Amino acid sequence: MENNLSTQQTSNAMEWFTSSDAILNHWQGHRRLTRQVIEAFPKDKLFEYSIGGMRPFAMMVKEIMSIADSGIQDLFQDSPTPVAKLGHHSGGSFANTKEEILNLWDDITYKIETLWPLIPQQRFQEVMVAFGAYEGITSDIILYWIDNEIHHRGQGYVYLRSLGIEPPAFWNRD
Repeated sequence: MENNLSTQQTSNAMEWFTSSDAILNHWQGHRRLTRQVIEAFPKDKLFEYSIGGMRPFAMMVKEIMSIADSGIQDLFQDSPTPVAKLGHHSGGSFANTKEEILNLWDDITYKIETLWPLIPQQRFQEVMVAFGAYEGITSDIILYWIDNEIHHRGQGYVYLRSLGIEPPAFWNRD
């Protein structure tokens, strides 16, 4: 009985800890900040500049965008986008200018904003296989997408600082 009560209390606590709307707002706040980092890059450095063997920031942004774009769509599909078909793995075409990147970024942000309210609440607790390869609880996978973006944005901060550019305040997600 005690274990069941403990499990029930934990389950109830998780239900009210946060909401899907709060996670969307959190993610979109990170997306706004990452967009500011993209904007801060000089046009001539976005696609070419790297340190210590890391990819140029534009290629990191391509990864962030392909995960977010395919990921949000996969929440509504029976067959996920395979890892090899994600934009950053497929070798497909990508933006050639900062303006094109920002336009694609805005399109994906709009898609997230539009599709998110259509996700049934129970979907967040279901097991999914992201990109046909990574099995986990949907909410955990979405948090990974956000963590991945934060990680690459941090690399962008290092690049900007090495170029003598003050990056946007990490705490300002407006």
